[in-house]
Amino acid sequence: MNIRNLLSLLLSVPLILLVSCSNPGSGKGSPVTVRGKIGMTCMDLTNPFFKLIANVMEEEALKYGYSLVALDGANDGAAQNSQLADFVAQGYDAIFLNPADSKAAAEGVRKAHAAGIPVFTFDIQIDDSTVGEMVTSHIGSDNFQGGQLAGKSMMKATGNRGKIAIVGLPEVTSCILRVEGFKDYLKNNGGNLEIVTELNGKGNRNEGFAVTTDILQAHPDIVGIFAINDPSGLGAYAAVAKANLTDRITIVAFDASPAGKQGVFEKKLFDTPQQFPRKMAEGTVQSFIRHLQGDEVNRSIFIPCSHYYYETAVNDESRINEQW
Repeated sequence: MNIRNLLSLLLSVPLILLVSCSNPGSGKGSPVTVRGKIGMTCMDLTNPFFKLIANVMEEEALKYGYSLVALDGANDGAAQNSQLADFVAQGYDAIFLNPADSKAAAEGVRKAHAAGIPVFTFDIQIDDSTVGEMVTSHIGSDNFQGGQLAGKSMMKATGNRGKIAIVGLPEVTSCILRVEGFKDYLKNNGGNLEIVTELNGKGNRNEGFAVTTDILQAHPDIVGIFAINDPSGLGAYAAVAKANLTDRITIVAFDASPAGKQGVFEKKLFDTPQQFPRKMAEGTVQSFIRHLQGDEVNRSIFIPCSHYYYETAVNDESRINEQW
């Protein structure tokens, strides 16, 4: 390397350092200082819902100088507790938690609390009242209200007559609440629908297809299925289509994910009560920042869901662009 090239390289080093370290809250292109790190773990990072949340959380946290490490809990409570223990051991400044198992995650929260690391849950709450008090703040959809929307849609689509089934996910509090809201609406609004079976679809397409196939064999006369999310709802549709029963069986799902929105547009799903993951992600980061500043933080925030019908889907730019 000649002297001119060496001098050029040395002069560029301070500029590289300046660009790579900047101050939080400053304008675009200004220096940013990394203040700390946040550990995030969710039940299934391959699910577009959680992938979007992770990306938005990372973007929002960086605005305040915090890096975020997002891990996949892989629907395994024990594995997720190991991730939480690692966050604690490595001295993370905060933990953002979406429990893979609402009960099992209590162990990891206890460890974080004992170490003085604030835990912020999102989407799914801890199913333990004592440990729940150790959580600094929770933000998620109003799943009970969303379940009520699903119940209203099911009554509307079926004419409020016949037998129906539920494809649930009983390990997760948010999905339990959706089913409870669904049943509550039927009970308190003159529902004449008979729920003949309720099976665990594991929240994914393959299991949704498998359990719906079983349902159709045991109860070939059902007129509707409520699935607790879009993957299991679309899996249920595939089973119904294979049995040539799409003209008789209505499917109501939940989420209004890009695939769910398209499913409504293609009339595979009658409704998929809409969640707002961006609001969830942004709200979690904001709660953390307010906590750091010593401000009062809401212990729980529930974002209302809304119907997502075919009429919604027709001119929905987010559906066309495959966005939440």
